Amino acid sequence: MAVHSLPALGQGQLSQQRGRWKMLALLLVCAAPVVASYFTYFVVRPDGRRNFGELITPQRSMPDLAALTLEGQASNLRQLKGQWLLVSVGAGACNEACQRQLYLQRQMREALGKDKDRLDWVWLIPDAATPSEALRPALAGATVLRVEPAALADWLAPAAGRGLPDHLYVVDPMGNWMMRFPPELDLARASKAKKDLSQLLRASAFWDRAGREVNP
Repeated sequence: MAVHSLPALGQGQLSQQRGRWKMLALLLVCAAPVVASYFTYFVVRPDGRRNFGELITPQRSMPDLAALTLEGQASNLRQLKGQWLLVSVGAGACNEACQRQLYLQRQMREALGKDKDRLDWVWLIPDAATPSEALRPALAGATVLRVEPAALADWLAPAAGRGLPDHLYVVDPMGNWMMRFPPELDLARASKAKKDLSQLLRASAFWDRAGREVNP
């Protein structure tokens, strides 16, 4: 039986393979801090604590989704990457339940103390309605964007039998939706959700800093 040597790879093929390995190595380096912080939070758990929020598996990457500010300026959802996000979804008319969600978002962020600047609270409006002038002062410090509802529904999802406005959603600095809090939060349940946020920020403190100067 004759033994034939394998054909030698051409220079172009070798360069292509090296390029792929370099790209894979770069992706692993970028993702390693996030993976480590998730491992610390969800696996190590020296106190045996259970998280209040529901972990999303697999995580869903933030879409390249056009958005508008309330002033009509063009934006993109991906401009929010680089910070932890606490996201709500609600119609621009913002009924009582919507206003309660916004209040709880603000209170949960403020309760983080020195870590609050590492988390942005975001309100996504999936319709053309304009929030009332009376509501505007309460939105100080919030990021409010108007987005296309069908595209948004391809990213975030509610629990079975629920709607998008029923939950608060957590997005990591790389733009991955990774947690959903239960519906119908009150102050007591929001306190439990805040503990989850505190633990996530603590677990990621070695690689995540406030601001978007350097996106992961």
